[in-house]
Amino acid sequence: MESILMLALMLLGAHWLCDYPLQGQFLSDAKAKGPLRFYHLWAHAGIHGTAVALVSGNVWLGLAEWLAHTVIDELKVRGRSTFALDQTLHIVCKAVWLLIAVGAT
Repeated sequence: MESILMLALMLLGAHWLCDYPLQGQFLSDAKAKGPLRFYHLWAHAGIHGTAVALVSGNVWLGLAEWLAHTVIDELKVRGRSTFALDQTLHIVCKAVWLLIAVGAT
């Protein structure tokens, strides 16, 4: 049980670290507009995917996070999501990764 709680905490902490201090104003602006917008969006989502892969020890969960984070952030950039929904969807993804990781062991 303690290892499950540790994994949950690490997934959430990694998300908050990647979405707040590691994103910064430049990346936040660049993923929303500019000639390399999609590159910056993928880079930001890739940081999240890498964090999930490192924390979970599962590259497939990292790749799933990369894809999910890209889609969720794109919805927000296009105005089809709110900040609250964006963060809720990211946390739901972490819960899904946790369930998959726990079920795989």
